[in-house]
Amino acid sequence: MATKSPAYTWENGFRELDLSSASETPWSWPKSPVDDNGDPAPDRTGAYVTPPSVDLTTSLTHNQLGINVVRHWPSLYDGTNSPHGVPSWWAPKEEVDVLICGAGPSGLQVAVSLARQGVSFRIIDKADTPLVAGRADGVQPRFLETMSQWGLSTEVHEEGPMIERTAIYKDGRKLLFNRSHQSDSRYRGLHIITQGQLERIYLRDLARHKVIVERSCTAVDYRVEEHAADGSLHTHPVRATLKNAHTGRETSVRAKFLVGSDGAASPIRKSLGIPFDGVSTDIYWGIMDCVFESDYPHAWVFGSVISSKHGGCVIIPREDGYIRLYTQLDISLAGPIAASRQARDPTFVESGGRVEVHSITPEEVLEQANRIFNPYKLKFAAPLSWFAVWKISERVARSFSSPDMRVHLVGDAAHVHSVMGAFGLNASILDSANLAWKLGLAAKGQAKHDVLLPTYSSERRGHAVRIIEVSGSYLRFVCGSTVPLPNLRDVDGLDADHRNNADENVRSEQASNTLGSGVPSELEVAGGAMPDTKAVVAQGTEDDHHGPGTSQAEDLEFLGQFFKAHAQFLLGVDCPYAESAAVSSSGLDLTPKDGHPPAIRVRSGVRAPNPRVCLSPTESGYLYDKLAGPPRFHLVLFASSLAGTEVRRRVDAFLRCLNDPKGFYTRFGGSSCFNVVVILKMLPFQWSGADVDPGLAAVRDALPEGATVVFDDKAPDEDAHTVWGANHLTGGVAVIRPDLWVASTAFPDKMEGVSGLFEDFLI
Repeated sequence: MATKSPAYTWENGFRELDLSSASETPWSWPKSPVDDNGDPAPDRTGAYVTPPSVDLTTSLTHNQLGINVVRHWPSLYDGTNSPHGVPSWWAPKEEVDVLICGAGPSGLQVAVSLARQGVSFRIIDKADTPLVAGRADGVQPRFLETMSQWGLSTEVHEEGPMIERTAIYKDGRKLLFNRSHQSDSRYRGLHIITQGQLERIYLRDLARHKVIVERSCTAVDYRVEEHAADGSLHTHPVRATLKNAHTGRETSVRAKFLVGSDGAASPIRKSLGIPFDGVSTDIYWGIMDCVFESDYPHAWVFGSVISSKHGGCVIIPREDGYIRLYTQLDISLAGPIAASRQARDPTFVESGGRVEVHSITPEEVLEQANRIFNPYKLKFAAPLSWFAVWKISERVARSFSSPDMRVHLVGDAAHVHSVMGAFGLNASILDSANLAWKLGLAAKGQAKHDVLLPTYSSERRGHAVRIIEVSGSYLRFVCGSTVPLPNLRDVDGLDADHRNNADENVRSEQASNTLGSGVPSELEVAGGAMPDTKAVVAQGTEDDHHGPGTSQAEDLEFLGQFFKAHAQFLLGVDCPYAESAAVSSSGLDLTPKDGHPPAIRVRSGVRAPNPRVCLSPTESGYLYDKLAGPPRFHLVLFASSLAGTEVRRRVDAFLRCLNDPKGFYTRFGGSSCFNVVVILKMLPFQWSGADVDPGLAAVRDALPEGATVVFDDKAPDEDAHTVWGANHLTGGVAVIRPDLWVASTAFPDKMEGVSGLFEDFLI
């Protein structure tokens, strides 16, 4: 929440402000005794007592309208720092499968997934409480699709407003106002939720699994010892020393794996000696969460306001009328920061982030925003919910994993970038979901960790590099920066002078003090080349920094090309992974063989499409509804109507494969490891009735225990078979990973490739 919520009542069947004169809040128990009839008060022994709340100030800096606070419940959210002590059911172990260092969104997301896999873990964090205010504030459709698998999506997307319009103004004129953030996901738009709210959703979920965060705690030391003194293998080779900042008490914990979710300045990453490649820009944002009054025509619609002379602002609508306003600071404000002691600190120079030492006031940032918004005006209409000054760095870790695959980086510890595209929080959940299912299998001894775990770094690093390119290109369009986009694709070819070099960072900042061009003319990205941005962000002069040579037509051309190329990437649904131990090559080449179409036209390594299907005679839903629950591999059989001789023959072969005691399905755990879903082009009564065709009944009887059947009864131009490009003549099988990416596709009677995929990394 942006501010402290008032008391409400539902006594009339809907939410209203509670205007009663009672001094007590509606949720407070026990109530003050009321005895109108002289009857004795009820016995309160053992009755529920509301835990105390505290009001926390949300911003260290305030405007002239006052100080903003939010209500916080320490016993629910502060873990081991609860003033009422730890719960009686919490029993931390000295040996766990995974130690998670950092309880921001990325670390909590790993924890939520591990909890659903029955994997033991401990999670620590240096902060005393979860985040109070600020930082990330929007989630993409792919984020919610992942949350849906954990059963948490509805709580997330119901919190704040949904963004499905974008307005972009430049020099007082409208460049663009249109629908945006549209995809085929069931979760339309960009959904607004603050990072603090999201963390609290995760914390309550972990409490249901008897887990709390160990607060004010850091790993002061760790080491990996694969072998004991006698030469035997350690079952838990990671040994870490944990220290409580308040008590000074140190404890030791052993784990099979360690996850570094400890932020952009990650001590875990530094301990591994992994370079943080990229550039540090001279771009500083003044960030304000507040209610504003304005005559701006699209107050308040998501988008950007750009001034050729003064820079850019980014607008994000928030809950309860609040707005997140990012304002690019001009050199008169940013210059003193660049010269400050913090800016000379190597860690800050490298990773950027919040500027802790500065003299910039909210009023100065508002004044700068008014220069950018000119001729429109804006002013504060409430106390600030959050205020920060932020420096942008664009960096990606050389590797997201240690060479021995025992330590892994997620979230900001692995990559940092600008706000453009809302990638920070959204990339973190893809990191976490990708890593967690692989860690779960390895920790339980069901996968070869040296084969499966390397795919985490290769898959997620490639995505992070593309984020730098896409968000960085748009950042330079809005801000007119001359900082060249870093080329981070070729790991082996990275220039030695560009590796965590403070002098290079200084040169980058000096070079970019004159804003203008800085975007390469062409960047190769998955799915095509970046649009030519030379005409869009033209070389500026000392007097006119922000692309003075660009016309409105050129700006519109850039925007059109940019969103055409990257709209789905900006929503998280365009994120292909290359061939690896977890992505088969069999579904990468969709060229017809001997004139015959493939079994399925969806490529391996891409997001699994999520078409609407009929779940039962009384319910429709989505394919993902049958893929939820504890992480498993999903074998989705597209069986058409089962009326054709050929498709029936091949489906029979598929079922014989699943029922073979020596086949991959049985050997690797059956229904505990695999979820079988059959999609039929028929109506429910045609499958389940007592008088069904004997051939259908034989198929039904041969399905493995726990298999699910759904019905593809939509029109042919939008049904599941068409969405997946399934071959009605032969049928097809899609192998979907636990993180909802396609691992492989095959004809139902040609499962050798699928079997080989699993045999390579499963045990």
